[in-house]
Amino acid sequence: MAAKGGRVALVAALALVCALAGLVGCAGASDGNLVTAGEGTLRVGVRSDVVGFGYLNETTGKYYGLEIDIAEEMASRLGFSDVEFATVLPETRKDMLMNGEIDCLVACYSIAESRQKNFDFSAAYYADDSVIVVENSSLVDDVEDLKGLTFGTMAGSNTAPQLVIKLTESGFTSGEALSASEDNSDVQFDTFHLVQMASYQELAQALEEGRIDAACMDGSIAKTYMSSDRSILDFTIDTQEYGVATQKDSALSQPVAEAVQGMLDDGTIARLTDKWN
Repeated sequence: MAAKGGRVALVAALALVCALAGLVGCAGASDGNLVTAGEGTLRVGVRSDVVGFGYLNETTGKYYGLEIDIAEEMASRLGFSDVEFATVLPETRKDMLMNGEIDCLVACYSIAESRQKNFDFSAAYYADDSVIVVENSSLVDDVEDLKGLTFGTMAGSNTAPQLVIKLTESGFTSGEALSASEDNSDVQFDTFHLVQMASYQELAQALEEGRIDAACMDGSIAKTYMSSDRSILDFTIDTQEYGVATQKDSALSQPVAEAVQGMLDDGTIARLTDKWN
């Protein structure tokens, strides 16, 4: 069992990075603008930059990927006549759903206890490990080689708090945060430096330029930014389970949950996953 001081340091650190990741829930959402199952067009928030999951071809204006296919099949089963896709980002998706700009999220959105305070989730349709990516030229072969160096994560994702938890549990750090920028985008821990960036593209660019030494992200997203010059360390930060999110207690929550469960039960999800793997 960890010492009391260690637990206090970890709690303080987690409070800091959870605030940084935007994981603190907020109340007061209304589903007044949301459709109910079988009405008109289903507005779905999706990613536009994750190859194999949600990717926008700007030439054709069409989205492609596993989550696009899942959303279209789900909408069909719910009786909607059409699907309208809207690009969401980690920092915008929560507000877009809570404000009723979209009806649901199918956007590499992991099921987390903190998010379940505000949203309902379907059963998980995909499980994915969050990983650490390094440049081969860095000669980093193991997470221990990253002591004293800089980790980068995506702002608005779960990765930052999960990284601190895993590094603390593994003995890499005490979890003690020594300092932080005013906006919490830059945190100095006892044995590593943590920064959060606005986009995965910026994160990948920072890794290439040496502004960070390790980029942390979901494995499904990492595939988009991998090359022969990069490697994934043998170290799993956490396992993410993606689910379809709807507003808490909305009229869509139960129908969406039933549709996704049906797609899991009849093998549709497995077939679509195989298609995009």
